[in-house]
Amino acid sequence: MPSYPQLIASLLGFAAMQGVAHAGSITVYSALESDEIATYLDAAHKALPDIDIHVLRLSSGDLAARLIAESAQPRNDVVWGMAVTDMQEPRIAALLTPVHSKNIDAMPPAFRASDARWFAPTGYLAALCVNRKALAERGLPAPRRWSDLGDPMYRGQIAMPDPASSGTGYMVLSSLTANGSDDAAMQRMVQLSRNIGQVTLSGSAPCKLARIGEFPIGISFAFAAMQSIRQGYPIDMVLPTDGSGYELEGSALMTAAAHPDDAKRFLDWTASPQAAALYRGYKEIVAAPGSVPTDEQQRAGLPADIVATLPARDFAAAARERTSLIARYKKLTR
Repeated sequence: MPSYPQLIASLLGFAAMQGVAHAGSITVYSALESDEIATYLDAAHKALPDIDIHVLRLSSGDLAARLIAESAQPRNDVVWGMAVTDMQEPRIAALLTPVHSKNIDAMPPAFRASDARWFAPTGYLAALCVNRKALAERGLPAPRRWSDLGDPMYRGQIAMPDPASSGTGYMVLSSLTANGSDDAAMQRMVQLSRNIGQVTLSGSAPCKLARIGEFPIGISFAFAAMQSIRQGYPIDMVLPTDGSGYELEGSALMTAAAHPDDAKRFLDWTASPQAAALYRGYKEIVAAPGSVPTDEQQRAGLPADIVATLPARDFAAAARERTSLIARYKKLTR
């Protein structure tokens, strides 16, 4: 993800956001990727032609920091596609207000906050990007479980994102250790760490390293693996059978929204079947009722019933334990 905020202009056109938004416009802060934002906005403008949608795209960490920095005088109406774990940070959660609509309320309960302060139309799933050619050259078998990655034969053969800098890295650590409460799972993470040849800053980087054969195994997320397969790299996507790591991408209405009615209409659209059809081009987890992975995604290894198979996650605990869990992991893996 970029180190600095990137402004994504709506297709209706506008310059940099300054001052107070005028009536009929909303300001949206998002951690979604730039290319998908452009695709979604094109459709949103057609569905909501009377609303100017101004989107400021930031990395996950920058988005959280900006919301906290502006908490006394929020400048946005909507948060769109932010890691739900990050939204549980008390200073951020306090800025959000419950939101209801036909499409939002139709989403499965696991993808909505019990107090309606957030909902998550999409999410991403931890996966291994395995370069079958590189494995064969090294005489190594393909891993099938997280626990396999602790085997000494994989010493130096794995790239993994840093839990301290990468949302994907922390998602893997927190998901697989039950937010640090599973000591046996934490020990497996420690064993895995001994085989890591490179720690990356982002969640997509390990898959990029795997697809060029620099490391035969990259711990990443499913879309990065499926994208690599589509682009013709010798990559197999492996969804380990002994644990599912995932994160949801939440959206929410700001309590201080300057134009709450327009913001609610936009949020309802993001939970619509029309939006869900677009999400399929970028996301492995799509929460809209009846949404299933494409044939291409299923051929790559994504289960048809992926939403139903996701284990419950305590996102509030993941947020609460972040600092201590990362510190504990770093200490154990020195």
